[in-house]
Amino acid sequence: MSTDTPSGERPTNVALLLFDEGLPVPEQTVRAAFTAAVHTLIIHGDDEPDTDPDQRLDDLADHIADAGLTVTLVPARARRIDEGIARLARAAGRTWPPPELAAFDENLGPPTATPKDAALAAATAAIDGTMSLEDIGDLLRAMNPTATANPIASLVETTRQDVPEVADVVLTDGNQLALGPVRDARDHLRDLAATAPLHDLAQAWKAAADVRQWALNLCGHVEEELAAGQLGGAAGEWLNDRYAMAGPAVLSTLKERDRPPASHALDALVLLYQLGEFRRLDRLLPGCQWHLLATEGLMPPPARELLQDLISRNVPRAVAGLDVRPAS
Repeated sequence: MSTDTPSGERPTNVALLLFDEGLPVPEQTVRAAFTAAVHTLIIHGDDEPDTDPDQRLDDLADHIADAGLTVTLVPARARRIDEGIARLARAAGRTWPPPELAAFDENLGPPTATPKDAALAAATAAIDGTMSLEDIGDLLRAMNPTATANPIASLVETTRQDVPEVADVVLTDGNQLALGPVRDARDHLRDLAATAPLHDLAQAWKAAADVRQWALNLCGHVEEELAAGQLGGAAGEWLNDRYAMAGPAVLSTLKERDRPPASHALDALVLLYQLGEFRRLDRLLPGCQWHLLATEGLMPPPARELLQDLISRNVPRAVAGLDVRPAS
């Protein structure tokens, strides 16, 4: 059986495309292709690894400012959907977003993170393998800028005061959320590329593809409801996602219209790492209420399916999503 590949295609991309088709590829070749995908994540200062860490971060901030580097926080398609939902809600005589959300946010106010701030936060997180709860909250708010309140961002920001016993386990002394041992996050991804069972890599690869397709399908269904002038189940799912943790997966999908194999491999490695972190937390914090991950919007459904062993362990009853849908 032969598989045609575009002329000039990188060998690592060819390996990933064959891997995607489920065709036999030598294990060493597969791992090399995933590792090469991580190598595409280049950050200013990588060529001077011995620079003092604080100095490197200062240099990075100056570089981002001078070069005008930014991160797209809300792609245009997502903005149009947000605006369309709000418009139909107002036409139906509803205030949108609902003012009741304010009761669940301890830090009300407009988002303060700019696209440049997001670029610096993302690069810093990659270099250090950590991110402050304040930065995470700021980014969540900036990714949903029309929200008058953001309860999920507030929960993140108040972790230390609300659940200090959990914070002591998952945060560093500097109040940073660490992605495993504190080091360059790309090293974690390279380790996974080199050591994760091939079955896990294949499962994460498929799940990453499914998450992307789920996000695109959701956008299409919401746009159909908007075109019909009637908000329904798709709009409700969209809003739950935008106000919870599945939203960033939707926004990430919309940033990249045509995803090359290397980007797909990175998505798979990041997803695999996230799943591993859930299991690490399960060991560190016995008794976690994993069934809450079944709440609509907290995870993209294809990713949630990979954690069913944790989610189903102590489900007291069916978990309903936040009902933030505007009445039609």
